[in-house]
Amino acid sequence: MTTLSTPGSAKQSSNGVTERVARLAAARVSSWQDGYLRDQPAAVAALARLRRGAGRDAAALPDLWGLVDTSPLHTPDQGTRPLSEQQLVRAENALYTALTLWALHQQSRGTRMHRPHSAALPGGLGSAIRRLMPAGEIDDAVRKRLVRAGTAPALTTLAQRLRDIVTLLRGADISLDYGLLAGQLYAWQWPDGPATVRRAWGRSFHTLPRTAPDPDGSGSNPPLAKDDKDAS
Repeated sequence: MTTLSTPGSAKQSSNGVTERVARLAAARVSSWQDGYLRDQPAAVAALARLRRGAGRDAAALPDLWGLVDTSPLHTPDQGTRPLSEQQLVRAENALYTALTLWALHQQSRGTRMHRPHSAALPGGLGSAIRRLMPAGEIDDAVRKRLVRAGTAPALTTLAQRLRDIVTLLRGADISLDYGLLAGQLYAWQWPDGPATVRRAWGRSFHTLPRTAPDPDGSGSNPPLAKDDKDAS
């Protein structure tokens, strides 16, 4: 997973929170994803609850408040101050948004839809959208979905537009680094944040993988057959 550079006002407001949100999202998703791919009932149930929140305001999701453990955000890292109320709200919003989008992405998939970024196979949103296109070509209709997401006026609108993108990625078995995305969603909520995130997505769009994509997205786990038990 890569981190997001946040200059200007966004950087002043992040103070390492971007990285904390990214690490927490990656840890939560990885745990649920491993359990889901092993067909563990608790993980399957968690994914079903999470995906109902994809594209919705986190504040309107009381069913998820007890499911997502945000306590690490309330515990200061060594040598740092506790997060302000504004930082906490934005961190939690980013975390909920990323986790619910992953749950939609992972639904009924037997491969890992969360995959940490690497130079060999970039995990950013722009790179994932590029992989939807034929090799060596630019599909303008698909590219415009990334542009629309980047120009969203509010986080809820952004989540809705990302939901549409994730649905396309899911259909094509294209994975994302959801830790990276969560950090970007946090940075996006600050002044100068949207511009910084748009630049990151643009760079990612033009960064091609160094090797042929791994169909499993992990290099270790073979695809697993899934049934429709979680299709509700």
